[in-house]
Amino acid sequence: MLSQLSVKNLAVVERLDLSFDSGMSTVTGETGAGKSILLQALSLALGRRGDSTLVRHGKDKAEISAVFDVAQHQKIQNYLQAQSLEDEGECILRRIISSDGRSKAFINGVSVPLSVMKGVGELLIDMHGQNEHQLLLRADQQRELLDTYAQIGKKCAALNQVVSEYNSVSKQIDELSNNQDLQRQQQMLLQHQLKELEGAVLTEEELNHIEGDFKTSANAASLIEKTAAILNQLEQESGANSQLNSLSHELSLAAEMDEKLVPISALLSGAQVQTQESVYELSNYLSSLSVDEQTTAELEQRLGELHDLARKHNCQIKGLIVAREQIVAQLKSISAAGTSLDGLQQQKDQLAQQYQTQAKHLSQIRGEKASHLSKAVTEAMQVLGMPGSMLKVDLPNKVSGVHYNGNEGVDFLVKTNMGSDFKALKKVASGGELSRISLAISVVSSDSEYTPTLIFDEVDVGISGAVAEVVGKKLKQLSEHYQVICITHLAQVASFGHQHLRVSKAQQNDGAQTTVEQLTSDERVNEVARILGGATITDKARQAAEEMIKQSV
Repeated sequence: MLSQLSVKNLAVVERLDLSFDSGMSTVTGETGAGKSILLQALSLALGRRGDSTLVRHGKDKAEISAVFDVAQHQKIQNYLQAQSLEDEGECILRRIISSDGRSKAFINGVSVPLSVMKGVGELLIDMHGQNEHQLLLRADQQRELLDTYAQIGKKCAALNQVVSEYNSVSKQIDELSNNQDLQRQQQMLLQHQLKELEGAVLTEEELNHIEGDFKTSANAASLIEKTAAILNQLEQESGANSQLNSLSHELSLAAEMDEKLVPISALLSGAQVQTQESVYELSNYLSSLSVDEQTTAELEQRLGELHDLARKHNCQIKGLIVAREQIVAQLKSISAAGTSLDGLQQQKDQLAQQYQTQAKHLSQIRGEKASHLSKAVTEAMQVLGMPGSMLKVDLPNKVSGVHYNGNEGVDFLVKTNMGSDFKALKKVASGGELSRISLAISVVSSDSEYTPTLIFDEVDVGISGAVAEVVGKKLKQLSEHYQVICITHLAQVASFGHQHLRVSKAQQNDGAQTTVEQLTSDERVNEVARILGGATITDKARQAAEEMIKQSV
């Protein structure tokens, strides 16, 4: 609920600090005193757009602060928490408008975009003002009001979860379906590439050695010549092997005479052994070599084939087997996508069936509760000074398919005279009628309303006498559930308030100045008497005012 409102340098207000109580607060004052400034200040605090013309003449900026107690309102706390703006059950909205046109918005001391402030504001206050675009005029709020009245909010949320899953699956199906032609072309290409690679009969052994084998075969004659010459140098009578053998023997004899030569002898002996091993290995290598032009030509042809495949797959020869495995994996993925598409379609059909079952149940409940709500609001409208008027909650069918919130929309239709046609609530021309219709709906659905504070601006337009008293009773009845703030011109309505605020305006040296004060019991009697009798307050008017206030308790 709204607990405090502070206004500084806004239009005709220089300084204003107000505290609001729970229950019903009435606001009265002379015509032109500036009662609308309260609504204007609250509108700015709730995120409505403002401009530099609202700043009091000669001042740099206007500032509005509104403090709300939201400890008992979990929905608002959840919204604040989602925006990282929670502050232990309190919500402070602060708005600054500079004379240069700039505007700043704060929630619990944190600077926020105007859209966030407006979002919070819609959860805090519902303004029922003349020709005001209020929450009740919005189709989504009309549906939410009916669903809350019918106590099917959780059922609707469960249905929307099914719709969300259905849309997600549909999107996946569309994406897969749109890619099918491309996938078919890709599949054909991959199948051709795989066939080509499999036809090449690739083995890891061949790919690792073919380049070396070709190089050896192509240079066989030169290798034979060089290897044979080296063996000749090693094995001839005065060759390296023979000399190392003789020298090793001589050094081993010397080592017998001086043990310091033992490690050196071992080294020389090892060199002779290694040389002998080299002779054996070279002999074996030489025996394996042969000059075979046909083999060389076959290796060259095979190597060319493998190089061509490697270029196609943008890899080295040794990577062809990996490329083949990747193609196999891609083909499996494409095949799985087709299977996945079938599975997704089956899942979509199941979700559509589940949706229809839940949607039909919602439609049945809405139909019943819409009839009850229509009848109850119509009855309330009769006693609120709108004889012959009716409200009908219409449930137009949506086009066939799966829709958020079910198979039907929710429209509040109204006719204000017996012979007139039903029209959408937002098309009702009279601001007074719109306010009373809103009041009737709010009273009937008071257990399912969606904001903790309701503000009614001159709901008494065009009524008087007994009807005005009924309006006052209805507002007080509504204040049992919510905080109600009512701007009124009628004593019958003003007398029902738990709190009474009076707006007055005076001319000062720096221009007009509007003030708002909370009235004491005696001051309240005088104000109600003023509304009843005019500028001159008579004893009879005061007695009538006292009686009226006493009866409203």
